[in-house]
Amino acid sequence: MSVPDEIDLSGDRKRVYRFVDRHGPVEPASVAETVGVDPESFQHHVSILKRDDFIEEDERGRLRAQLQPGESEEFAEAGVAYAIRPARPADFSGVVGVIREVTTEGTYITAETVAEELTYEETLFRRTPTECRIVFVAEVADEVVGWGHVDAQEQAKLRGTAECTVGVLDGYRRHGIGSHLLQRCVEWAASRGCRKVYNSLPATNGEAIDFLERNGWEIEAIREEHYEIDGRLVDEVMLARRLDE
Repeated sequence: MSVPDEIDLSGDRKRVYRFVDRHGPVEPASVAETVGVDPESFQHHVSILKRDDFIEEDERGRLRAQLQPGESEEFAEAGVAYAIRPARPADFSGVVGVIREVTTEGTYITAETVAEELTYEETLFRRTPTECRIVFVAEVADEVVGWGHVDAQEQAKLRGTAECTVGVLDGYRRHGIGSHLLQRCVEWAASRGCRKVYNSLPATNGEAIDFLERNGWEIEAIREEHYEIDGRLVDEVMLARRLDE
């Protein structure tokens, strides 16, 4: 969902949104007290943020950032039952843990960066006038075993593109989990009007490059000697999938 260009996210309203984005779902009274906004002004800011699809109320009346990522989907392939769903705040440690496990060998630099950003910001989701980030997870027996991350731009000149990362724990690969996570990310980007999604990998990560190509992605560019991994220079392979064809 695009962010209206005319919305005013300055001053108290910006602080209200940022608190909800980082801590939601959260009780309205807690937001007003922490941000330090008088009740009348707070209600006005919340009304405008709801009007412009920045925040929404959950079934308990708590405030949260509005991303409309969809519902959970159930699958069973090769003897493994799993769900693909939007991440929840409680999934934070599981998501970061899976990303770090998958990137241990240093062959998925972009995903390493995602893990550090999530840890620094202490939230899986982000919605600002310049950026919109969402995370999907693969869940087996109530445990996160894979992630899909989409980072989309809200600026008018960049709104048609998004960056995507996907990964699954080694023991749960070859069950279709990665493909379902990737498809969920692509569908969400398409629903926002994106025309293209990107993923960048070191050339040494042939398994991940083959996986993306099998799922309809194409190599769009190669940046020579872009990474230094274990003392050697490695090319970056930039892959993309068009969504407007």
